[in-house]
Amino acid sequence: MTLQLGQTAPDFEQDSTEGPISFHAWLGASWGVLFSHPKDFTPVCTTELGQVARLKPEWDRRSVRPIALSVDPVESHAAWAGDIAETQGQAVNYPILADADRRVASLYGMIHPQSDPNLTVRAVYVIDPDKRIRLILTYPPSTGRNFQEILRAIDSLQLTDAEQVATPADWLPGEAAIIPPSLSDEAARSRFPQGWTTLKPYLRMVQVP
Repeated sequence: MTLQLGQTAPDFEQDSTEGPISFHAWLGASWGVLFSHPKDFTPVCTTELGQVARLKPEWDRRSVRPIALSVDPVESHAAWAGDIAETQGQAVNYPILADADRRVASLYGMIHPQSDPNLTVRAVYVIDPDKRIRLILTYPPSTGRNFQEILRAIDSLQLTDAEQVATPADWLPGEAAIIPPSLSDEAARSRFPQGWTTLKPYLRMVQVP
């Protein structure tokens, strides 16, 4: 199954390290980050799951619920969690889906046969409170993810939803945003009374809260 931005994230029920999870109900009114890893007891995955746990204050501040997945069973996840806590200095504080039947991996297209027919790739799905998929990232099994970039992308999504703006390359919170060309100058004056800088008629930079 090929998922696209704007689609409703497929719902599912699956076992996890925190018991059975009904995905949409578990998300509630929060944002979600569903991310898969190829296999338990592997080095890159160990660092990734530790980093996501370490970032709990950042997820909480943005009302984001992270949830991991691999095709290993719950018993394997539970044993691996000890290694993660020992080597990363941080216990896992979010659920890990046990997708042994590959039901969720198939729903989300996480297995790429040309990469490896038996393992999930490092997929990331950012899902908004309306259960729409807002961002999709796919990394090869050998490359660890940059979760600071995922946080930055969520900051952009939340800002652009709230303020009707776009964000430029390498944008960070607090920097100027872009007024989209679909908004006329007249409408922009009402929306942004603080004013903006016009670099080109289609490129207007504005500071927003």
